[in-house]
Amino acid sequence: MNGYRPAYRSSLLVSLAVFILYAITLAPTTSWWDASEYIATGYGLGIPHPPGNPLFVTLARVWILLLSPLGLSVAVSVNLFAAFTSAVATGFFFLISHRVLSRLFEQSWMAILGSVSGAIMGATAYTVWNQSNVNEKVYTVSVAVIAAVSWLALRWYDDRKSLIGQRSLLAAGYLMVLGSTNHLMSVLPAPALAAFVLVVGPAVLVNRRFLFRAVLLVLVGISFNAFLPIRASQNPAINEGDPICETISGATVAIYTNGKTGCPALANTLSRAQYGKPAVGDRQAPIGHQLLNYFQYFDWQWARGADLSEKPSGGRLPFTILFLALGLVGFSVLWKADRAIFVYLTILTGTLTLGLVLYLNFKHGFSLDPDIARSAREVRERDYFFLAGFMLWGNLAGLGLSGIFSRLVQGRKSDNWKLKGLPIFLVALIPLLSNWQWADRSGDYAARDWAYDLLMSVEPYGVIFTNGDNDTFPLWYAQEVEDIRKDVTVIVVQYLYTDWYPKQLRDKTEPESQPPFDSEFGTDYYKVSPIPSTSISTASDEMMDAVGSGRIQQDLRIVIDGVQVVYPSGAFLARGPRFALSFIRDAIQERPIYFASSAGLLREIGLDQWGVRHGLATKLVMRDLEGETSDEGLVQGSERMGAEWFDLERNLSLVREIYSYRGIRDRRIWQDRSTLNIPLQYQFLFAQLADVGMASDLPDVEVADLSRDAEAFGVTALGGSHYLGLN
Repeated sequence: MNGYRPAYRSSLLVSLAVFILYAITLAPTTSWWDASEYIATGYGLGIPHPPGNPLFVTLARVWILLLSPLGLSVAVSVNLFAAFTSAVATGFFFLISHRVLSRLFEQSWMAILGSVSGAIMGATAYTVWNQSNVNEKVYTVSVAVIAAVSWLALRWYDDRKSLIGQRSLLAAGYLMVLGSTNHLMSVLPAPALAAFVLVVGPAVLVNRRFLFRAVLLVLVGISFNAFLPIRASQNPAINEGDPICETISGATVAIYTNGKTGCPALANTLSRAQYGKPAVGDRQAPIGHQLLNYFQYFDWQWARGADLSEKPSGGRLPFTILFLALGLVGFSVLWKADRAIFVYLTILTGTLTLGLVLYLNFKHGFSLDPDIARSAREVRERDYFFLAGFMLWGNLAGLGLSGIFSRLVQGRKSDNWKLKGLPIFLVALIPLLSNWQWADRSGDYAARDWAYDLLMSVEPYGVIFTNGDNDTFPLWYAQEVEDIRKDVTVIVVQYLYTDWYPKQLRDKTEPESQPPFDSEFGTDYYKVSPIPSTSISTASDEMMDAVGSGRIQQDLRIVIDGVQVVYPSGAFLARGPRFALSFIRDAIQERPIYFASSAGLLREIGLDQWGVRHGLATKLVMRDLEGETSDEGLVQGSERMGAEWFDLERNLSLVREIYSYRGIRDRRIWQDRSTLNIPLQYQFLFAQLADVGMASDLPDVEVADLSRDAEAFGVTALGGSHYLGLN
């Protein structure tokens, strides 16, 4: 486009404004799901779950160091990294819109206005905003890559006959390849870019110098995955998958085949083998349901606050139809402005929407089909996978608004008509206003305080078995970033099925590796005690590798702290529970054993009759709790409240003097419905304590206080006071 000058200054201002918006609504600490894992691995240069995300980990660490002079907490710094990368993406999409609208409007301010409106809608779409003020995932980096690649493609288009143009195209390809070491989402522009090159300038594909440089850049970009085996060999605190390679050649083959072959540990990490994702053709839910699930997420984006329901609803539907129509009008604007750019953005949009629905192949939606069996539906909402598509659609809607505005003022000579048409751009503020309180994370300390409370439920050098992401990753964050109760050994039951995790647990609990108990966290119950003299396991690597799943051929008798536990012949014991039993047997003499749930593993391995509640955790007490040998102070709750045993005095001390409940109690909106079990656990704990308090003749006023606390947590467990219409 001869004579076109990109609006870089305006783009920078738009990015800055969006960054400020995200900073205002920024989470002050960690959050649920993968946020804690990524903050902790960024801080400690660790290796998160497959595919390991080495580019993200490295960038996050550099970002933390750059912001360290500001005195910000690590969590705030990494959350600002998410805000920054989304703001960068917004700036690039603004430039793309401006490039298109400069063909539509002669007056530059009109192109700027239309581009700003699209940037606002893209940046304040619910999922985009909600993922940009806390670093829950690595996807904001990939969105920035997608936006940058798209802008570089347009720069090549405008300068394709010059060396600068070729460099832009090479930079676009390199960014995609390098971005793949953050997440494969970064390569999603590839189909659009390939079609764009074929339509605009296929001659570049037979340019030997260009092809040589392109191949070289691909090799260099992918090589960033070498971070994984190098860092794994240094045994970082979080080292998921343990992708160590014995030879450089094996690592090289694994890296350049993306885990198809080569070094097994690295190949399994890069290919995400542990998740066992079915083939695309093997649909996990009917395609019609998967498309409806996508529409559900699209329905959330533009006016989430217009209706409380998670399902597509009447309250939001008019806004959804409006923004769907504006995006479609945006395509007509693209067609009119530039057919080649139309091809690029149409294919990119298709890839980020329908293409992802087909490729991701989700189970039934978490809230779309709540009555279906839990194993047949996703464990949480998956809208974040469509983050880039929602941001792009907001910008397409901005093109649509501009196209409608152009039609209104077309042929009108008076500027008054343009002024009369300007209010149409106020539509761009709908997502900003309607999504604010649903996307706002300021003041939310829930995940951090949950981690603190759970860790403080455990005695010094205790072992706690956890069940999944939300009772594990926040604990990792608390230990590795805030140095809270590093003496506690956190064991994720699901990871015990891997070949690397049990060995890591054994090695990290050796006396020379065991972190000491910090007396700062001492209480009347938690005194300073000596470091355990042995690891939680004495098994060799060969013995651990031999552990499998299956039925017991004869009665299995295990002595745990002097009590014989019998598992009858024919009973099925999986690899995970077998390791758990082994660790419990070997460690219980020197390490108190806890479970994050009184059900789950504790019940699965048949030890629930010896469980005593210590706040949010359940301690294994291998004694006859109902007999004369029962510890003084242990009280059993009523049958209607689960009949669990409680150390009442210790529980009251925990909930009154030690626990923190910021963002958990008295919450207006609990946005993530899939984590409502967190406040529900607090509600049930306080209700149980009130029940036990009555049986123990606790003063009526104290029982009443516990009951009121249970009710307060119960409001949050139902979605929050606003969700229930209480304010």
